[in-house]
Amino acid sequence: MSAYKQPVSVLVVIHTSALDVLLLERTAHPGFWQSVTGSREDEESLIETARREVGEETGLNAALYPLRDWHATNVFEIFPEWRHRYAPGVTQNTEHVFSLMLPERLAASISPDEHRDWCWLPWQDAAQRCFSWSNRDAILQLPKLAPPP
Repeated sequence: MSAYKQPVSVLVVIHTSALDVLLLERTAHPGFWQSVTGSREDEESLIETARREVGEETGLNAALYPLRDWHATNVFEIFPEWRHRYAPGVTQNTEHVFSLMLPERLAASISPDEHRDWCWLPWQDAAQRCFSWSNRDAILQLPKLAPPP
């Protein structure tokens, strides 16, 4: 196991069939709202990464709900303040997009080390609140890509 994070991550947009979206506010950056994100660990599959991150960040069991791989990726520059977590010279991350559809708005159980708050918003409002362009763009795709209720 490497001491460095892999520059491969997942973005999981958690939503209801009515397209309400769960967002989390980062503890280290108040005002930075996002969906579930996280890096792949060891040799786990991307779907395993998505399930693990949902559980770690929200307390929800992703195995109980439809988790969909969008087969979409985003490549972005890693913020300089987080590059020390990656091997020397790594500056870009490849993010794989998933969605998790819940039957209704469920309460999240967050870790205060990582997130300070959570909320449910209609998809348009959630997209506007996200600090990340890739998260915003994924949420804006929900009406086209999420399965109908």
